[in-house]
Amino acid sequence: MAPATGASADDRKAPKHAAGIRHVDLSDLQVASSETARRINRDIVLELIRTSQPISRADLARRSGLQRSTVSQIVEQLIGEKWIREGRVAAAPRGRRPTMLGLNEDLVAVAVDIHPRQATVAVVDLNGRVLARALTPLTSDPAASTRLIVESMQRMLRALPGKSTEGIGVSLPGRVDPATQRLIFAPNLRWPDFDLKKTIETKMGLPVKMENAATAALLAELTFARMDGVRDAVLITVSEGVGSSIFANGQMVSGHHGVAGEFGHIPVDLAGPRCACGQKGCWETFASSRAALRYYRELQPEAHAITFHELLNLAEEGNEAAAQALRQQATWIGRGLRSIIAGLSPSTILIAGEITPAWHRYAPIIEKEVADLTLAGTPPVIRPVREGDIARLRGAAALVFQRRLPRDAAGERVRKPGLSAGMASSSR
Repeated sequence: MAPATGASADDRKAPKHAAGIRHVDLSDLQVASSETARRINRDIVLELIRTSQPISRADLARRSGLQRSTVSQIVEQLIGEKWIREGRVAAAPRGRRPTMLGLNEDLVAVAVDIHPRQATVAVVDLNGRVLARALTPLTSDPAASTRLIVESMQRMLRALPGKSTEGIGVSLPGRVDPATQRLIFAPNLRWPDFDLKKTIETKMGLPVKMENAATAALLAELTFARMDGVRDAVLITVSEGVGSSIFANGQMVSGHHGVAGEFGHIPVDLAGPRCACGQKGCWETFASSRAALRYYRELQPEAHAITFHELLNLAEEGNEAAAQALRQQATWIGRGLRSIIAGLSPSTILIAGEITPAWHRYAPIIEKEVADLTLAGTPPVIRPVREGDIARLRGAAALVFQRRLPRDAAGERVRKPGLSAGMASSSR
């Protein structure tokens, strides 16, 4: 790794005396400061600890390019804030034996993943491990549903004494306005206007961060998975609906009011079924898990009502109608990716959600559709996010653990969000 400075990786690769004009948005200008450099160095040290733990202070200095005294200062600060802790003393061929460093596994976040009919509540540690998990039924009444979620969180934290809770992250089947942190578009959830964030914060006494489920899942991949070198990616969640999140040119893209990426509500057939958003023939009416169940009912009209997981099981047991319904869903997933590929040209497309356990059925069909519809060059890499719904929980936790600054020191958007020591931890 190059020495840590306030410059971006692209800037460090540029010629030393590169000249020219570079656009600076004067409406949102932030001048670089020594505090900015300290913050960047602090984040680099924490990320090195996360990816290389256990690691010594000397190795941190070598890998970061920072002075040993600077590394020691940062390490002591991170220990004081409970982000990291000292572990075992390693053997050394000569000299002083180094004390190894790792993330503090007792620092946790409460993660909530909300679906239209149920929520999953979990406790997730700094390494992205799910320590406890429980399902909570939901109703059409957001106040009553929130009460059930809060009770589940309280029970879970009581069962895990000794943990320091940093905050609560909520993954939602809809769009959250970044400015107001209010849910502004959630057609499948169908809750009336309700201040979910304020209600949970008041009852739990912890800070709450909320985000769209697809964005949370993509954030989990960027935070806890190895995606170094990937600068253009789109993550698609397939469940009751179809959601998506965009990572373009090394930046998370949220758009006006945080609604960027609603490809699931682009009509692909105006003669198609009515969507929950009010339009006809949206992509999600053909590619969602609900669509697969509809295909199965059309093929087997006398069959009793089943869940999507039961549909997957029927296909594995050799039920041809179930297998055909899944093939039809996979075809529409692939076809709907054309607008994403043509409009954004991502190098990687990640698929998360209920379909990933049957990826062996979906992958060949989706990949063929994508290859046939790619306009130029090679098609993007398409891969599933394993443990599909767990990605949404880890993403909800990542909302708590990471710091997303609107601008870095040079006035550019933050290139890649990740685990950050930007907030002081507190024991609760």
